[in-house]
Amino acid sequence: MKAVQYREVGGSPEVVELPKPEPGPGEVLLKVTAAGLCHSDIAVMSFPADQISFPLPLTLGHEGTGVVEAVGPGVTGVATGEDVAVYGPWGCGRCSKCAAGKENYCLNAAKQHIFPPGLGAPGAMAEYMIVDDPRHLVPLKGLDPVKTAPLTDAGLTPYHAIKASLPKLVPGSTAVVIGTGGLGHVGIQLLRAMTSARVVAMDVTEEKLALAKEVGAHEAVLSDKNAAGKVRELTDGRGAEAVFDFVGAPPTVTTAGSCAAIEGDVTIVGLGGGELGVGFGKLPYEVSVTSPYWGSRDELIEVFELAHSGSVNVHVETYSIDEAPQAYEKLHNGEIMGRAVVAPKS
Repeated sequence: MKAVQYREVGGSPEVVELPKPEPGPGEVLLKVTAAGLCHSDIAVMSFPADQISFPLPLTLGHEGTGVVEAVGPGVTGVATGEDVAVYGPWGCGRCSKCAAGKENYCLNAAKQHIFPPGLGAPGAMAEYMIVDDPRHLVPLKGLDPVKTAPLTDAGLTPYHAIKASLPKLVPGSTAVVIGTGGLGHVGIQLLRAMTSARVVAMDVTEEKLALAKEVGAHEAVLSDKNAAGKVRELTDGRGAEAVFDFVGAPPTVTTAGSCAAIEGDVTIVGLGGGELGVGFGKLPYEVSVTSPYWGSRDELIEVFELAHSGSVNVHVETYSIDEAPQAYEKLHNGEIMGRAVVAPKS
C-alpha cells in the first residue's frame, strides 16, 4: 500500500510502499477514505532528534476517516463496511481520565509509550491503517468523510477550547479568534453555533480574513501591532471576554494577552512556541490563561452532531497521496485555505 512517511530527522514527507497491515487481537483495520494535514505534523517534523520520543519512520496523519475492512480477534461493536472516524488522542483506557472519555489527558500514555496515530503510532495518511481499539472509532452516520476527517482535530480542538469559556460568552460579549486557518475557521463557526458572542477574527492576509467573514466572523482585523488596539476600539475599551490563539507564536500570544478583558480567558491552542507571562500587573485582573490539548471522546461526538445539523462546514483542499508532500509544502508556506485533506483514491 502507499503511505506518506516522515522517515528521518530533518527530512521531508515521502510517499512509500508498505505491506498492507493485518489487525491483531483487539485491533481494527480501516481502509482510509481521508486524512487531514495539520501544523502539528510540521511541528513534529521540526523536532531535533533528542525531542522525538517515538521510532522513525512514521506514517503521518492524525485526522482520519475510513471504512472498517477487518477486525482482529475479540473485537465487538463495529462491523465491516462501517464508515467511521478515528478519535486521535489514544490513552490507556483504564485511568480516571480515560474512564471519563478524556483520553487526551490520559495519566499513563507517556509512561506506557501510547502515541496518537500520525504523532507516534502509524497514522491515517495511507491506504490502510490499524486502530488500536474500537472505542477510538466514531460512526460517521452519513457525514462526508473528506470534510469530516479534519473535525477529529480541527473541529474537536477548538470545540474543547471554546466549551471551557462558554460561561463568559454571554450576550454582549466578544470572542477573538487569532489565526483563521484549519482550526481557526472551524472555531469561528463553532462560536457562532454555540454562543451569542461577537466574533472578531485576526489573520495576516486579506484573503484569509475574507474566509473568516465567509464562515461567520462579525469583524475581521489584520493581525499586526495595531490589532489589539482595534479590538479595544470595537469593545469600547473593555477587551474580549475570550481570546483563542490558534497560532501560538510569540507575537500572537502577546496580542492575545493585550486583547483580554478583566476576568477574560486567553486560550493558547497553536504550537508556535509563544509564552504569555502571568502575574499581578502583567494582564488585566483575573485573566485566566490555558493551553489545552485536543478534546474528549464525548466532545467529538458532540462536534459530529453540529456537523449533522449543518452548523460546521470545513473548507477543504483535497490532494492524492502522491500529492501529499506538495500539500505539506503549501501548508508550511501558509498557502492552504482552510484544511488540506489527502484522499487516497482522489
